[in-house]
Amino acid sequence: MRRRIDMADVEAATKIRAKYLRALESEEWELLPGPTFVKTFLRTYAEYLDLDARLLVEEYKQRFERPAGVELTPLNLRSQRRRRRVAPRIGPGIVILVGIIALLGALYALGSFGNDDEKPPATEVEATPTPENKKKAPKKKASGGSNQRAKAMRVQISATGQVYVCMEDSRGRAVVDQRTLEAGEKTRTFRGRRFKVTFGTASARLRVNGRTYRIASSRDPVGYDLRSGSRPKRITTGLATCT
Repeated sequence: MRRRIDMADVEAATKIRAKYLRALESEEWELLPGPTFVKTFLRTYAEYLDLDARLLVEEYKQRFERPAGVELTPLNLRSQRRRRRVAPRIGPGIVILVGIIALLGALYALGSFGNDDEKPPATEVEATPTPENKKKAPKKKASGGSNQRAKAMRVQISATGQVYVCMEDSRGRAVVDQRTLEAGEKTRTFRGRRFKVTFGTASARLRVNGRTYRIASSRDPVGYDLRSGSRPKRITTGLATCT
């Protein structure tokens, strides 16, 4: 109001809807899509007004943001104890059966030795030599196609204007942690098989494996799911939050 800036001008410059800007002014957080977008909108709006964006976001976190449910879950609940495999014990019945078989074998052997004098001498037969150098059939090699992993893709983001960016890898780790890129600024090239990225505005370009993709124009934050071997897929739920 001091600078006599019309809300429509702010909406056009920041790409944030006027209703969200008014909700920020009146601290009606329930009218905004979620805590992640609140911080994004606060940062973009503050930078437009030449205010300290970091200070405003930190104040919002301390006053209004509650810890996520994931943070309250102890990490040790995710680990599971492996059951040890115990070898089955030999029962007494098996031991008795083995003893009986051994006794019968001994009696048979004694009987055979006692009749050796009555039997005619066995005719000697020449044993057929067994070839020792038989070549074993070569084992077939497993097909390499089923064992090959998907190749890692290369991802880089370049800003065409001021834009908020959050990008997470396949493990949910932030590789671009809520950065605001200026026009002409680029990130380093990331390698991986899957990423999720959220843009505050459409003022950016995605470069995947040397191919450039435009960001869809929208008043709300835009999210993409990047997977190796596929084109970037726009998503509306499960966006990267870098929290």
